[in-house]
Amino acid sequence: IRIMITRRALLGFIAVASISPAVAADHPSVAFMRRFGKDMLAAHRIGTVGKFASVIEAYADVAGISNYSLGQYKPNLRANQRSRYYQGVVTFMSRYFAEQSREYRVAKYEIGEASVDQNKDVIIASKVFLLSGQTYNVRWKLKWTGGTYKVADVKVLGFSLTYLQRGLFTSYISKRKGDVSQLVAALTR
Repeated sequence: IRIMITRRALLGFIAVASISPAVAADHPSVAFMRRFGKDMLAAHRIGTVGKFASVIEAYADVAGISNYSLGQYKPNLRANQRSRYYQGVVTFMSRYFAEQSREYRVAKYEIGEASVDQNKDVIIASKVFLLSGQTYNVRWKLKWTGGTYKVADVKVLGFSLTYLQRGLFTSYISKRKGDVSQLVAALTR
């Protein structure tokens, strides 16, 4: 399956790649973002699918993002397909980031303060400065799960990366009469 994510969404995911330790509130989620940023920057520099996959597996809420991405078709995912599907989602995101990351040269990043939303998720504001002079405001949504924070979503220019992925996946499944197994097969080829 070849599904394209917008360049702005990619910028959002890459945005945290070089977090300045001097800029941020004292919320524990900021320390998580610093570690994520360091590892994401290393993945960006190496540019391989495998390196991006290791960062996504370590820092993203893969199960949450994967389940959300199925939308109304989530009940169609069989239990024996779940781990294969989750790995396919990691590979899907990793392939795209590896292919596209070289197009964006970032001059610097800044992390803003952490806040907590009505669902008790942490929202962290950041800003990306490209070498071209363009800047983007990026908002990260972190969930506390399994005793740690995990990246649950990222918004660039108001567009949610998980929402975009959900649209791509549900459209793909819809065209196949709700057969989730075809998406799983496409993601894991």
